[in-house]
Amino acid sequence: MSYNKIEELDVYNLAEEISDEIWNIVLTWDFFAKDTVGKQICRAADSISANIAEGYGRFHFKENKNSCYYSRGSILEVKSFLRKSKT
Repeated sequence: MSYNKIEELDVYNLAEEISDEIWNIVLTWDFFAKDTVGKQICRAADSISANIAEGYGRFHFKENKNSCYYSRGSILEVKSFLRKSKT
């Protein structure tokens, strides 16, 4: 299947939704939580879709694949911060 625009990729759109939702949640936290874990989780969540977009824009498949690996790392980082913020 061929995609002409990044916005046609489900995985990219889901990553954007996750990021938006995390931002909305973090905005309700107190200053200390926002300033510590909040900033980090927002950066990691934004990084998921950013890495997908960067890889999508690369010319070579290998570069795209590497960007997907970075995105996967950001997903695991977000999961870790979600666990920390839950307690």
